[in-house]
Amino acid sequence: MAYLFEMFSLSASYGANVVLQDVNFKVDDNDFIGVIGPNGGGKTTLLKVILGLIKPAKGKIVFNKELLNGNRIGYLPQISTGDLNYPVSIADIILSGLMIGKGFFSRMSDSDKKKADEVIDELGLSGMSELNLNELSGGQIQRVFLGRAIIGNPRLLLLDEPGNFVDTTFENDFYEKLRELNKRMAILMVSHDVGTISAHIKSFACVNRSLHYHPSHEITNEDLQAYGCPIQLITHGVVPHTVLKMHK
Repeated sequence: MAYLFEMFSLSASYGANVVLQDVNFKVDDNDFIGVIGPNGGGKTTLLKVILGLIKPAKGKIVFNKELLNGNRIGYLPQISTGDLNYPVSIADIILSGLMIGKGFFSRMSDSDKKKADEVIDELGLSGMSELNLNELSGGQIQRVFLGRAIIGNPRLLLLDEPGNFVDTTFENDFYEKLRELNKRMAILMVSHDVGTISAHIKSFACVNRSLHYHPSHEITNEDLQAYGCPIQLITHGVVPHTVLKMHK
């Protein structure tokens, strides 16, 4: 199994505010890692360091050379309602994922358009290529932005809170699609919903300034406390319920 990147004693900050400190972390081909932690703990900053949007204040990140050749990192940022007002078609949004490295005003080739059609079919959006985002459901919108992230056939896919915009009708189908994609790419997924993603990922990374890697898809309240990861653990079962810390 080839490594995609590795962080060595990496720290990242915004001015004097240290957000990540002494992080050692490695991602290999076909990993599917859920990144969890409290708000402000550094989860999104971790993704930005991987994307090169933030440079480490200390330490370093080393990439597999093949990952850097040809834009092999896909990124699905958090989606807001403001993203729905662009008067462009689904096909154009997905094609925009190929503009990195080509330039914004580059013309799309016939092979690029064919690739977009294949992604549209793969994500169950056939017949919708000329629709606008405001004509779609939440789950369909998420698929469109997922299509933009994967059209370049990345080896690493970064997802920042992808479940925030998925309605319950499409939730299971969306995660099943991620499971299929994981057969050909590694996935690093930031999420606050530990209970839901635990059924789909392979391991956890708990981020709260420091990073603790948990090499299993199952995590307990005791693990979270040991890792200094103060988040709420929700358990899904026949009767959905939330497990809360006992009152003293």
